[in-house]
Amino acid sequence: MMPLMDSDSAVAFPVSDPATGARSSAAFAQSVIADALGSTPDAAAVPTGAAWRSDYPSAFRSLVTAGLESPTAAVDAARRGLAAVHSRMSIDLTSSGALASELIVGSARPTRRVRIPYGGQLLTGADIDRQLDDWLAHDVIEPSCAEAVRTVAAHPDWLDLSDLTFAILGAGAQMGPVSSLLSWGAEVIAVDLPRPAIWERLRSVAAGSSGRLHAVPADVTASPGSVADHLAERDLRGRSLVLGNYVYAPGSAHVLVSAAVDAVTAQTVKRRDGTTLSFLGTPTDVYAVPDAVVDAAERAYARSGPMRAARPVLRGLSRGRLAQRHYPPSSEASLAPGITDSLVLQQGPNYAFAKRIQRWRATAARADGVPVSFTVAPPSRTTSVTSNRLLRAAYDGAHRFGVSIFDPETSNALMATLLIHDLRNPREHNHPWQYEADAAAHGGLWRQGYVPRSVLGLAVGVGARSLVGRSR
Repeated sequence: MMPLMDSDSAVAFPVSDPATGARSSAAFAQSVIADALGSTPDAAAVPTGAAWRSDYPSAFRSLVTAGLESPTAAVDAARRGLAAVHSRMSIDLTSSGALASELIVGSARPTRRVRIPYGGQLLTGADIDRQLDDWLAHDVIEPSCAEAVRTVAAHPDWLDLSDLTFAILGAGAQMGPVSSLLSWGAEVIAVDLPRPAIWERLRSVAAGSSGRLHAVPADVTASPGSVADHLAERDLRGRSLVLGNYVYAPGSAHVLVSAAVDAVTAQTVKRRDGTTLSFLGTPTDVYAVPDAVVDAAERAYARSGPMRAARPVLRGLSRGRLAQRHYPPSSEASLAPGITDSLVLQQGPNYAFAKRIQRWRATAARADGVPVSFTVAPPSRTTSVTSNRLLRAAYDGAHRFGVSIFDPETSNALMATLLIHDLRNPREHNHPWQYEADAAAHGGLWRQGYVPRSVLGLAVGVGARSLVGRSR
């Protein structure tokens, strides 16, 4: 969901330079993260100035480590972060009028089966079981992910969604659940930009499904108040609302649209009791992870092979930047759990910060008693990723480092299934980090032996050679 960046926008960064009136997404992120960290020892770890672009991962790592002290520490940091976003940023929630809505009713019969497109086939039943086993054997997903998918497949009655209405912000997103939800006969309020291509595809999907799609073309950054009113006041005919955040935009626009959606989310939860929230976590972020993940990465690091032999040379030539051990015991021995830092510098700090707003909302809402589904999705060949030539090459070479890249249609079917599990059979944990790690489908990023960005250049080299070979 690409927000408007002109006078039509109801969302704006604060002025960072009074002399020029300049507004900086970097300065905004730095100040908000500092507020979220508060008086913790990690507060001084937020890079400023020119260092922010290359050193921002340390700030996001500090957010995770500061929250490990206790569940309360994690929740308090999330609440401070959200408060800083909304106190520092200008978000006008004045309604600009009622939003238009078009109903598309599907003509197919609803399915009550989990179906996952993969490798040119549509997997069901035993084929899904075999594929889950393969992903587990190659450390692509967590055991809790496989268990959740199998549990949903064993309970086809859970796919009767007649008790729910799904409001999907960023409904046209490649990673979004709309197509799966409609195939199960769901009622879906779809909100996305008023762009013909988006709605032509969504109308086509809805018409061939068994669901009902309420098409709401709207730019949430232009009229967050109207979107909030539409969701809070709509007659759901006795159903409960599931509000899903699947928005994306390039650069600083991603921060603006994430802040706007968060404002809409807060308003909707406040005004409509029983709302459930849904988010997708990116695998290229910083997370606390269970001991089993660390152990698997240690085994991968210790395996013999060309990389193990080349490590001393690579580290020496790069002054330690290449082939870094994923979970170094010397610096992390006092921490339980381990911490994966899978941030990719090419995605930039705006992407990481926009996703952090969503994580803060998930943590704070859950602490307030709001049901939340938050699941880490696999790295996927979405248009936004493959449009970056460096990342596209890295994805093509990722398999050499134990990382599997998913096609978007596989990812969104898998994540929609995990959403159903969270709705029908939510698992309880003691700490916010455990909710984030639960059922993760990280594609192998968490369980490989190296910090992902420390082998990114090597993966690019492998992927670039494969691209050249295919072009010939």
